[in-house]
Amino acid sequence: MAQGRKEALSVQALQFVDAGLVYLAFVISAAVRDDLLRLLIKWEIWKRGNDPVEMGLTEMMPLLFVIIPLTPIALDAFGFYRHPLRKRLRDSLVQMFKSLIIVGVVVGALVVFFKLGDTPRLTLGAAVPIAVGLVLMREGLVRSFVLHSVREEDAKEAVIYVGSQESIKEFEANLPSDVLTEYKVVAHYQPSEGNSEEFTNLIKHESVARVIFAPRQTEFGKLAELVEICELQGVEAWISADFIQTQVARPDFDSMGGKPMLVLRSTPELSWALWVKGAIDFLVSAVVLSASVVLIWWWVALFIKIGSPRGPVFFRQKRAGRYGKPFNMWKFRTMHPDAESQLDDIKKSEGNEMTGPVFKLENDPRVFGFGNFLRRTSIDELPQLLNVLRGDMSLVGPRPLPLYEVEQFAKSEHRRRLSVKPGLTCLWQVSGRNKITSFDEWVRLDLEYIDNWSLGLDLRILLKTVPAVLMGKGSK
Repeated sequence: MAQGRKEALSVQALQFVDAGLVYLAFVISAAVRDDLLRLLIKWEIWKRGNDPVEMGLTEMMPLLFVIIPLTPIALDAFGFYRHPLRKRLRDSLVQMFKSLIIVGVVVGALVVFFKLGDTPRLTLGAAVPIAVGLVLMREGLVRSFVLHSVREEDAKEAVIYVGSQESIKEFEANLPSDVLTEYKVVAHYQPSEGNSEEFTNLIKHESVARVIFAPRQTEFGKLAELVEICELQGVEAWISADFIQTQVARPDFDSMGGKPMLVLRSTPELSWALWVKGAIDFLVSAVVLSASVVLIWWWVALFIKIGSPRGPVFFRQKRAGRYGKPFNMWKFRTMHPDAESQLDDIKKSEGNEMTGPVFKLENDPRVFGFGNFLRRTSIDELPQLLNVLRGDMSLVGPRPLPLYEVEQFAKSEHRRRLSVKPGLTCLWQVSGRNKITSFDEWVRLDLEYIDNWSLGLDLRILLKTVPAVLMGKGSK
């Protein structure tokens, strides 16, 4: 396998973008051609009887149905999408020239075979340099973005290495340099020198999404124990598969820089559906955020200041994101300014309606009057659309918990709810959350969502959320 699944999906995304740019090139070319021919007719240089305006993209549609998808396929065949950081402009031009030869031969054959003599040659000829320019610009932008990402340490994926120093050094020696720049190693763990508790704490404190095993000299019994810890917490376990000599039952293989890896996943597998989920999150949050800011936010801010003048309009709190990585979650403030400092006293005097580390209280005395309305209607959650827009949250996913509650998780498997992005709504919220008082039941619903995730499930949860909000089943 030459590419990992993530890299392959990235290439497919770029191919779709390039196909759109090829179509855009023809649109621009047709518009330029029409304007040019009008000038030639005005100056009496063009003597043909046909109206040039009528000879646009419509006549080229049979060819466009071939040219648009064929171009990125040909580019991929000549390696245009490989090693973007190591390519020179000359390499890109050579690859594009070879691809244009293939596309040109196919187009020429179609013109001759189907006798497409009326094809606007000026449009076709002008579209080629325009498409080349647009695709090169896109490649330059992607290269700049990737370079910026690999240079920004915070943007890199954090991973943990498991294995001896010798096996890890050998593993890295066989990987291309551009693969190594895509992630940062936050810790090395040697199974012979540690124990499972240390390994568990390491995963928790570093908030990693992936653990890379290089088990050349590691005992398989110890390896199985460490993999089980990753599985319980929803962290991907990537095991170097160089040592595999026989067929493994139902393995899930991927690759890193062409190096075979055995991957054990307990979260939704990377797919186009996840890309679509991300696109829906961005578009829906942008639209709803824009509309709500204009129609609702100003009134909410006004009434919050009337109901509780001393405090700010917004409430910001550190919450645990994907794999436990902290992020600032935003809400409209519904409590008095000193609410956080009163939490321990409230627990002692009022108790807790939830079992486990999470605190829930329906009639919380820290909530001021208008704050109760915001909670019942879930309007207080609207600022979290900013978190969705930033990519910290999703529209649907397990609800994010404060960091101090995550630290109190009693069971390791509770952390597996952190293996996906937290969301605005979830199964717990549409399954009678006001009646669920067990944190174990809450986690069970979150894990049920993770194990059965699909775009259809997200849609059903979103549709169920609307009546739940309208019926006043707000947060406690």
